[in-house]
Amino acid sequence: MSCDALGTLARSASLGATIGAISHHYDVATDFYRLWLDNSLTYSGALWKDAHDSLESAQARKLDFHITQVGGRNLKRVLDVGCGWGSLLTRLVDVHNVRHVVGLTLSQAQADWIAGLSRPELDCRLEGWLDHKPDAPYDAIISIGAFEHFARAGLEPSLKLASYREFFQRCYDWLNPSGRLALQTIAYGNLSRADLNRFIAADIFPESDLPTLAEIAIASQGLFEITSHRNDREHYERTTREWLRRLRANRHLAVPLVGDLVFERYAKYLSLFTIGFHTGRMHLLRITFQRNNSPHFWFPGGKLGV
Repeated sequence: MSCDALGTLARSASLGATIGAISHHYDVATDFYRLWLDNSLTYSGALWKDAHDSLESAQARKLDFHITQVGGRNLKRVLDVGCGWGSLLTRLVDVHNVRHVVGLTLSQAQADWIAGLSRPELDCRLEGWLDHKPDAPYDAIISIGAFEHFARAGLEPSLKLASYREFFQRCYDWLNPSGRLALQTIAYGNLSRADLNRFIAADIFPESDLPTLAEIAIASQGLFEITSHRNDREHYERTTREWLRRLRANRHLAVPLVGDLVFERYAKYLSLFTIGFHTGRMHLLRITFQRNNSPHFWFPGGKLGV
């Protein structure tokens, strides 16, 4: 299959997780997540400083890290792809003086939460990146903990790359010439798709698949220059340990909200993730990209066009 055909296919139908699959995980109950996430409801690996650090400060540090990576202070327009419950959006406005922020989510519960904040400067849209049509170019794009859902489990490698390529192509088209993209995603480490725990694939994150660092590099090639990259799997291990500690400490409040089965499901998932990051079977990638203003659209198998 040619790369032109792959690009057309990726545009015509999402190759990532469906709305139903996203809802299965993120729409369990916001009050349930509030029991074990930090106060900002940031649901992704934190950036820890030392042994005395708190989850709240580590999550704020992570948000600031990505914002700084894209030169986010005082920018006019920033897009958050996969905005969760809005912690990055509020951080951009309240701390970094960004004038206009747009967040995308496929979770109705998350969109409702952000709407309930009654902050008109937070432009949260219940849509995926494939459906997004910006009103104007962005100065920067940040995506934290969403890339894991951009390729559906079971795709052949060429289609998986096509979906990732489409995301980077869209980001390229949406950004101003000097624009940057910051990406944080869980990725395969010393683990293959075939070895992924079936419980995680079926009961926690259905229809989702992890990328590899190589797939990200190939899919972005020619469109973006990778300016920094780090693997912070130990930081996510500590994050999941803290989430699990908080969840167990609040079992008496969690079970009345979601029931014993959901509680045990999440406790098991957090335990498995802690092991995965500890052993290196999963990585946590934080990558910064600079838009290539003289792109060559090389891609395996041919060119996607100019």
